[in-house]
Amino acid sequence: MPTHTMRAVRLHEHGGPEVLRYDEVPVPEVGPGEVLVRVHAAGVNPPDWYLRDGMSNLPPETRPTFDLPVIPGTDVSGVVEAVAADVDAFTVGDEVFGLLRFPSFDGHAYAEYVAAPASDLALKPAGIDHVHAAGAPMSGLTAWQFLIEVGHDHPSPFQAAKHRPVRLDADVTVLINGAAGGVGHLALQLAEWKGARVIAVASGAHESFLGELGADEFIDYTTSRPEELVHDLDLVLDTVGGPDSTRFLRTLTRGGALFPVFFGEFDDEETAELGVTVSGTQVRSNGAQLAELGRLLDAGTVRVAIDSTFPLADTRAAHERAACGHLQGKIVLTIAQE
Repeated sequence: MPTHTMRAVRLHEHGGPEVLRYDEVPVPEVGPGEVLVRVHAAGVNPPDWYLRDGMSNLPPETRPTFDLPVIPGTDVSGVVEAVAADVDAFTVGDEVFGLLRFPSFDGHAYAEYVAAPASDLALKPAGIDHVHAAGAPMSGLTAWQFLIEVGHDHPSPFQAAKHRPVRLDADVTVLINGAAGGVGHLALQLAEWKGARVIAVASGAHESFLGELGADEFIDYTTSRPEELVHDLDLVLDTVGGPDSTRFLRTLTRGGALFPVFFGEFDDEETAELGVTVSGTQVRSNGAQLAELGRLLDAGTVRVAIDSTFPLADTRAAHERAACGHLQGKIVLTIAQE
């Protein structure tokens, strides 16, 4: 069993990367339905820096509540160290990965140990290491729940209608904006797996990377405007989202859909006139879906690209890297095992 304290990164106040502190804290207790995971790697995701800066980018009424100090992070890969009496899905020594407790901010993944709901975990694919596994959960489940299967009935805070993925096959053309990022590069591979034709939009530096992942066409947004180059698309997955997302509406065929990962403002009259759907969902923890994604990762059908890794003690540098943008895949924190 672990000693009673561990190292973890915590926020004691909101601000830039400099507010991330490397602290000594108690090892968490395991509650009903939980396992204690000794963390080998933790993924870095946008909600981690939204939490760090106080979620100034979200409308106040949609901000989750939490108390400081808080350990950020949701994505882990590691080894089961202890199991609650009521958990039979995992045993001590199992290698697991997961997106923990999302969309709450109680994942507490930037730590040497984490108490994780067993239902949020899946067995880590044997064919990939902990770093690659830790890069998969949030980005992979976002891509999965937008494109393949929502897998939950929770309403989105941003829309009344239930999100419905578009059926993907060889007759469907999908444009992915922000294709080199965490969600984008995994969504591209899932769409390719389903047989769709995929147009990838990213900066020119990522062209060969996205070609290797299977993109059928590449558009460098730094030299051209994708909304002027393509039309009659069946689906646009805009992983950037926000206010600029509306420019993609006119690239769609009638009956087409725009899925912004970060919701912006859309004019209902315009979407009705164009005969298109705008829809999104909020990613949620889901161990069963992660197990399905894990089989694709194990087979090499889908792979996680790692932009960079940083030791847990250098989490500040990881967040500084994230702020620079132009990521190619995922940033992952590594946690040394004595």
